Amino acid sequence: MHIFSTPSSGRPRGIARLLALAPAAAALVACATAGPSAAHRTEVAAVTPKPPPDEDLRFYAFVQTFRADALKAGIQPSVYDRSMAGIARNAHIEELNTKQPEFAKPVWAYLDGAVSDLRVQTGQQKLAENATMLANLESRYGVPKEILAAIWGIETNFGGQMGGYNMFEALATLGYDGRRADFGRRELIAALTMEQREGFDPKAMTSSWAGAFGETQFMPSTFLAHAIDGDGDGRKDLWNSPADALASSASMLDQAGWKKGEPWFYEVTLPAGFPYGEADPENAQPLARWRGLGVKTVLGEALPPGPDTGAIFLPAGARGPAFLVFDNFQTILRYNNATSYALAVGYLAQRLAGKPPVLHSWPRDEEPLSRDDRLAFQQNLKTLGFDPGPIDGILGGQVRNALRGYQRAHGMTPDGFATQDLLKQMAREIAAKGG
Repeated sequence: MHIFSTPSSGRPRGIARLLALAPAAAALVACATAGPSAAHRTEVAAVTPKPPPDEDLRFYAFVQTFRADALKAGIQPSVYDRSMAGIARNAHIEELNTKQPEFAKPVWAYLDGAVSDLRVQTGQQKLAENATMLANLESRYGVPKEILAAIWGIETNFGGQMGGYNMFEALATLGYDGRRADFGRRELIAALTMEQREGFDPKAMTSSWAGAFGETQFMPSTFLAHAIDGDGDGRKDLWNSPADALASSASMLDQAGWKKGEPWFYEVTLPAGFPYGEADPENAQPLARWRGLGVKTVLGEALPPGPDTGAIFLPAGARGPAFLVFDNFQTILRYNNATSYALAVGYLAQRLAGKPPVLHSWPRDEEPLSRDDRLAFQQNLKTLGFDPGPIDGILGGQVRNALRGYQRAHGMTPDGFATQDLLKQMAREIAAKGG
């Protein structure tokens, strides 16, 4: 369902709705001053519209004041007014902004959905149906067809779930206030520029709640930098042309540094006594060092020749699978800066190529951390003297480093993996100190 369509009652939305209500409110006041009966006065009071919430007022003020910023950026007044007409603050988008699945779900649960057997089967069908187009893209840009198909599958289920939000409403909701305001405002300008430059119909510019759009979910700024006319029709239509969308994704990854012929990751086993404090996707080391420490493939074989450097990635801590990740894994992160996402793309690509599932088991008995838990986890680390960075509910690299410090201080395996047990232990320690 398109939740931004006009309600069945026919009432206008957003600013237009407030303006429409104003004459009715004035008429009711006029009737009251004319001396109606007590019964009539009661009826008038019952139907008088409530004032909009403060959040809506701030949103409408933002839409009005941001117009000057857009015009300064080169947006034509008619483009701004046409695109922003009738939009309203969307509380559902505000809620979704706190629950991104790449950060909110345990990695194994995220992979269960992203790399399901059905998606693998569908992806292999799409590879066959688009074999010529994908082979040409791989030849031109060096990005494997399986990687492109994996992005297509994870982003939109091969075009089946592209999002039905109004792009301008989504980005304005993110941009008017909150932790992603700068992002929302930057992408809103980019969306307006897209419309103005390409002649798009703003009502047809649908997106995800975060403003990503099309078959491979580009952000507007990414479109402006990397969009390609892949089917040769003179248009860059990422909504309706898989050729345009996949060519654009291939171009983007190529320009982001994709290394042709090199792997993105593979599963490995770690020896007893492995220095888990060094296991981090950002800590690339010469492969000779990992070989010297006894790291082997998941089948127990010596690490094969390949890139000179790689990093050990433990997405579920010391109890879960281990991966050796390379520069191409980092390039996938340029598409979506979440390690769970990059892992899912690379894993689905491997499955599409006929490689087996992850062999090591996941610690599925671990109870996931809610957003409130993640915020408390960061706050507890900070209270105990281990700097986690901003308290934002995202357990990224700085949080992992802080947690490793805490784990070392308590004689634990410093794998940087946040768990409910660690959260409870920190809470007890703070309570014991009178915190």
